[in-house]
Amino acid sequence: MFVLSKILWGLAAPGSLLFLTLAAAWIWHRSRPGLSRGLLGLALLALAAVALLPVSHWLISPLEQRFPLPRLPEKVDGIIVLGGAVELDPTGNPEMPAVDDAGERLLSFVALARRYPEARLVYTGGSGMVRDQDNREADLVKPMLTSLGVDPARTLYERDSRTTWENAVDSKRLVLPQPGQTWILITSSWHMPRSVGCFRQVGWKVLPYPVDYLGNGPPWAALNAIDQLHVIGVAEKEWIGLLAYHLMGHSDTLFPGP
Repeated sequence: MFVLSKILWGLAAPGSLLFLTLAAAWIWHRSRPGLSRGLLGLALLALAAVALLPVSHWLISPLEQRFPLPRLPEKVDGIIVLGGAVELDPTGNPEMPAVDDAGERLLSFVALARRYPEARLVYTGGSGMVRDQDNREADLVKPMLTSLGVDPARTLYERDSRTTWENAVDSKRLVLPQPGQTWILITSSWHMPRSVGCFRQVGWKVLPYPVDYLGNGPPWAALNAIDQLHVIGVAEKEWIGLLAYHLMGHSDTLFPGP
């Protein structure tokens, strides 16, 4: 399922769909000119809609607003942060990993770790790449977090999970949380519904702490199709993931909420 999901998403991503449509239009421009013109017009219409309409805002906002930022309690037993904020060795130097656009997950993790000095800390994230399972995100992040003042003695690094479902399963197996404990879950706001659904399904009640909002801008088009396509891709992947996880039994509801 892990490999299949990567292949299917590679084909279903907005950029891939646009490329396949244009490629088909070029292939059939002589043998079937009417179909070719129709496909070209469809691609141009899609780009115009993305550039002129707030499509990304419509898709991402329901995900990001599903879980509001909580009022933090006085006592917290543990803090979990999901991986996805670090590129897996793009520079060839594992001692200097590159933080991607989900880096707010790490910043919030460090801030909450300082706010709750007695809480246990968990970073969960292995390799999400099909071919390279040697580089694990948890291994790259550990020295980075240590340099930011996160005490390695109170931090567990789960390095085997490849998906959000495995984040929940493997972290619970590592931590063995007890009933009545308060655990904060940090991940991107648009990723929180699927994440909470997974943790609930494994029997782990968490306090959602959403960060990394992509839909904070004005709810109108920015005339920037490239940026909108990126956000649309993020939202599309999450909506598909919610449906797939519900069908596979990884979440008890289609759209987990508070």
